[in-house]
Amino acid sequence: MRVMVAAILAMTASGAVANELEDAHRLALQGRDSYWNCLAREYSRDLTQAMSEQDFSRDIASVCRSERQNFRVTLVDYLSMQFPDTEAGAHMTTANKAIELAQKDIVSAFIRHGGPK
Repeated sequence: MRVMVAAILAMTASGAVANELEDAHRLALQGRDSYWNCLAREYSRDLTQAMSEQDFSRDIASVCRSERQNFRVTLVDYLSMQFPDTEAGAHMTTANKAIELAQKDIVSAFIRHGGPK
């Protein structure tokens, strides 16, 4: 009987952990999407058409602060759950790299298209 109860508890606990991980993943994706949407709005602003590449890059690095921070936090949370044995600093580095890549992608699109049309 005790073995059966222990097995049921273990299955329930592993299901709860899986649900928490799934929720953390969903929140990280929502954070990413929110950040990307904010960057896209900035890219589409009329003011950006007259900006130089350097000015646009600086602008992109400074906008969407709350969306950027939310993405960073939710991604670090997800990575911490997905890879609990990895050093926390490594998760922060990964999140910061994801943010940097998003900014580079928007700037690359700006350069490639000569600003929004």
